[in-house]
Amino acid sequence: MIHILDIAGTFAFAVSGAFRAVKYEMDILGISVLAMATGVGGGMIRDLLLGATPPSALTDTGYILICLAGAAIVFMAAPKIARRWDYLMAADAVGLSVFAAIGATKAEAYGSVPLTVAMMAMITACGGGVIRDLLSREIPAILTTGFYASAALLGGFMFVLLGKFSLPEGVRIFITIGFTLLTRIVALRFRLNLPRVKALHASPSEIARAHRENKRK
Repeated sequence: MIHILDIAGTFAFAVSGAFRAVKYEMDILGISVLAMATGVGGGMIRDLLLGATPPSALTDTGYILICLAGAAIVFMAAPKIARRWDYLMAADAVGLSVFAAIGATKAEAYGSVPLTVAMMAMITACGGGVIRDLLSREIPAILTTGFYASAALLGGFMFVLLGKFSLPEGVRIFITIGFTLLTRIVALRFRLNLPRVKALHASPSEIARAHRENKRK
């Protein structure tokens, strides 16, 4: 079941990456690169940080093929898929939840401390999207809007917390998936966001200079 959800999540992430390429009218290579970056990028970053080399995406060609399939479908039928974007967002939320649980599980298996386990959950779920945004020269979306990375991070902490109760790993994984998915759905439903800092009206040096001048008056 986890493997099926993992495949579905990878495909949904790959399609979302491919649509970023559509936004900039990239060619089939660009679509494929962004699809692969989004689909398997987070897992590859996680594996490299944990020392699990080579990354699983490079030893199981199935993941790359899933990403390429997503890229090809978007290349041929982007308008039709866009009309059903709500379904893709639902699949993306499932993918986020599954990737968070998988990331936490693998980090724990490599002896990581609780904070690292939670961070690996977030990196696995969101790392691919960060790579996608950087390749398309955009500020990573997880840093500016939505309760996306936060849901994955909370899911990672939930996985750690469940470990204190000596629950079987499979039970912890499914509870983590459900918790992360519920958190993401609630955030989407009520448009939840983390507090944001407001832009300054001038640069810090200009503000400091104006402050000094006002003190002299």
